[in-house]
Amino acid sequence: MTDLIAKTAIDRRLAEIVTPTIEGLGFELVRIRLMGGRTRVLQIMADRPEGGIEVEDCATISTAVSAVLDVEDPIEDNYVLEVSSPGIDRPLTRLKDFDMWTDYEARLETTELIDGRRRFKGFLRGTEGSEVLIEIEEGGDILTIGLEFEWLSDAKLILTDDLIAEMLRQKKASGAFDESAFDEVQTSDSDTDEDDDALDTPATKH
Repeated sequence: MTDLIAKTAIDRRLAEIVTPTIEGLGFELVRIRLMGGRTRVLQIMADRPEGGIEVEDCATISTAVSAVLDVEDPIEDNYVLEVSSPGIDRPLTRLKDFDMWTDYEARLETTELIDGRRRFKGFLRGTEGSEVLIEIEEGGDILTIGLEFEWLSDAKLILTDDLIAEMLRQKKASGAFDESAFDEVQTSDSDTDEDDDALDTPATKH
């Protein structure tokens, strides 16, 4: 379990609990975060291995995960469960994501300074071993550099016309395209965890 999927110790514990249920339904865990506040929020992002999760799928996952969490009871306080798709400008949390989204723009951040910087913006160029390849502009030159996956603290696709067009193509190819539903997708350029979600299915535990 990488830090991009589950950052804190409690996130990793929760991931261990819910992952078998999510995978048993035919989906994959993309990211999990237990957020603080007056009422805690457990955010779960999931997707199909080939992409294309729908609102109804989020509801199915929410019901199944709620049942497991009720039994395991890993969170002492009341909390709200939110299950969502990764959205269009999705977080990249697994090494395979960087191959899946080769040639699309992304913003990467590292835990430590790399050549004097932590933030890198450019076009993904796949992976090489355990390195993520990204094409960046440096002093007027175009360079492709490799960043070790374990160095990354955050990675996210940048919302572009090409990315939106690809998402529409995937939806049409899967037969799940519905213009009225697509109009409801929320997109944000914010880097905060709370604004990444595209589709929510909340459930509250008391």
